Amino acid sequence: MSIHSLATSRAVDAVAQAKIQLAAAHRLAVLHELEEGIDNHFTVTVPGRDDQYLILPFGLHWSEARASDMIVFDESGKTLDGHGDVELSALCIHAPIHRIAGARVVLHTHQTWAVALNMLQDNRVLPASQTSAFFHGHIAYDDTYTGLADSLEEGERLAGVLGSKHTIFMKNHGILVTGDSIAQAYRRLYKLERVCRTQVLAMSTGRPLEVLSEEIVARVQAPAPHDRHTRADRDRLYFEAMMRVLDRELPGYAD
Repeated sequence: MSIHSLATSRAVDAVAQAKIQLAAAHRLAVLHELEEGIDNHFTVTVPGRDDQYLILPFGLHWSEARASDMIVFDESGKTLDGHGDVELSALCIHAPIHRIAGARVVLHTHQTWAVALNMLQDNRVLPASQTSAFFHGHIAYDDTYTGLADSLEEGERLAGVLGSKHTIFMKNHGILVTGDSIAQAYRRLYKLERVCRTQVLAMSTGRPLEVLSEEIVARVQAPAPHDRHTRADRDRLYFEAMMRVLDRELPGYAD
């Protein structure tokens, strides 16, 4: 096999793997109660490209997502490969964030506990637990709901709000999480919902929260010097484990 043929083969394999993982992420969101049926959107940049994106075509329920369903679209909204269309708000929110923020993966949901926190006047995530400490300093807050996203300018505005952080809290709306890989982004989404749930539950007691100091938060976020597993290892192992759960509970995503 020539070097060119080998490179082409690897590119095809990378796209196929991205489609499988993207389909798995949709089905996992159903199992984890992070989805709204056919609404909300997950996208990933097509491997080897920076101007084309994979998405589940609008109208399919997330529980039936398959790798073969994924379509490729660009910022004009044109479907370049596959069958189906990209939903308008998905185009307007995701394409600019991919382009401006350089995010490989963008996940947007209206998941219950995050939205519950986002409905409060003070919707800040507090570093009051070990898990929430990992998000401290990495969440941007968009405090003004402007209505449905129907123009690319809205995505460009959100990209400006996001800046160098990996998560946006969209007041009265939902959340958006980015990542370098589907495994990393989905793990962030999954953990964030649990952080929001525990904070809302703790706040519901009416008793003061014990917020961690900046010093302790820094220690939590710092890589452990003797840990044989990197953060990337943990993301990968988490997502592989979750895909095995799917193989038992909701198989067919790789078709």
